[in-house]
Amino acid sequence: MVALVSTVAYLGLEARSVEVQCQIAPGMPGFHLVGLPDKAVGESRQRVHAALASMGLALPAKRITINLSPADLPKEGSHYDLPIALALLTAMGICDVEQMSDFVAVGELALDGRIVPSPGVLLAAIHASSEEKGLICPASQGSEARWASGVSVLAAPNLLALINHLKGSGQLPEPIQGEAVARERGPDLRQVKGQETAKRALEIAAAGAHNLLMIGPPGAGKSLLASCLPGILPELSPAEALEVSMVASVAGALENGRIMRARPFRAPHHSASMAALTGGGLRVKPGEVSMAHLGVLFLDELPEFQRAVLDSLRQPLETGEVSVARANAHVTYPARVQLIAAMNPCRCGHLGDPALGCSRAPRCAADYQSKVSGPLLDRIDLHVEVDPVRAIDLALPPPAEGSEQVAARVTQARAQQTARLEGTGRRSNAELEGDLLDAHATPDDAGRKLLMQAAEAMRLSARAYTRILRVARTIADLAGAEGVGRIHVAEALSYRRQPPRG
Repeated sequence: MVALVSTVAYLGLEARSVEVQCQIAPGMPGFHLVGLPDKAVGESRQRVHAALASMGLALPAKRITINLSPADLPKEGSHYDLPIALALLTAMGICDVEQMSDFVAVGELALDGRIVPSPGVLLAAIHASSEEKGLICPASQGSEARWASGVSVLAAPNLLALINHLKGSGQLPEPIQGEAVARERGPDLRQVKGQETAKRALEIAAAGAHNLLMIGPPGAGKSLLASCLPGILPELSPAEALEVSMVASVAGALENGRIMRARPFRAPHHSASMAALTGGGLRVKPGEVSMAHLGVLFLDELPEFQRAVLDSLRQPLETGEVSVARANAHVTYPARVQLIAAMNPCRCGHLGDPALGCSRAPRCAADYQSKVSGPLLDRIDLHVEVDPVRAIDLALPPPAEGSEQVAARVTQARAQQTARLEGTGRRSNAELEGDLLDAHATPDDAGRKLLMQAAEAMRLSARAYTRILRVARTIADLAGAEGVGRIHVAEALSYRRQPPRG
């Protein structure tokens, strides 16, 4: 007899069905695991053997063969421990064959029989729901699995408790769905004194999910402005929160089943590698650009990143997804992010200040800023100069308008975009293209004339032309205007910047 237990293999945000087949046959005693297992899966033999021994069970002195089918699909991760153990127990006659066919199992085993967490339980639960099966998972991840609608969850703390439940001699408690945690307010825009132009650009960026680049000397407040952005962004919708949580689940970053309603804010250090930023590694895990999906990716000290690392963002910023190709896998993760970047104008940071600037200006500015490629800059919608803050500005009382007032306008603008784009699969003005762009962002005659003149004078690329229209549409939304006028186009053009020529 061959015992069968269902589990999953993770490929990006896709959970593929895997059947764990166990056969116990006469022959030389041995425990053989086949089906393209990686090292972590291959080591399951030792963990399963120790877990069964902790319950007083010995493996039969026969030839044990475990096959992970389909055999040509690479198997990675420790979550195969539990389904392998259940398949072995079923083949030994301890668990019921028919009962096992109703479940998908995932979980890592400790040597003492405990079932410990493993990444990707939310994806496994969604897959089990689509297959109309229940899910067996670690007790600590039961609240995470409960977010998948219509799935029966057995969340077991250890292998013995799970066997007792399946045999009817014990009862596992029903897991409670995790919390949907509201966002925590970060720094308030009232803390930013002066910088009215930069704050206006930040509001436009938040309202339309546009990319923003801030250029200014050290201490001008670029990082503070960026950290204020989460406080003015609207919360994730329930569907968006589940989408973001799926990425976090694959990365093993979903704690206690809590789904966050706040948009992600990721700020990797400028020493980050390409794999860290876009995803990769042996198991092709999501990178920072995917962990920031539907949120903010903040890159401080932009020119200090390796140029190849920055250029790897060009495709995700354009398509909203990142494809990682490896010899053994081709994985696609979502990466619809809002890029917020900050940089100094030159290496010393004081370009244009005769008292503090270096002797190599302006050549040093061209050399420093040229570390960021033109195609990447072309994908940034808003370029804003952040001037140094004067002492007289710091002495002024806090501004009357803070994050709460700005957030209200941003939320209203986003609501207009949601209503306008309903049924199109788009979420914000930053995603307008083709017929949608023509239908909703075409300016009036005066605005079109101004845009054509600017496109000729500034030698705008087709991408830059499109992004100006998107920004103009957002500015019109903030103003409550039905159409895009000359004044909206003019303000959008003011945020385009030509890179310095060296």
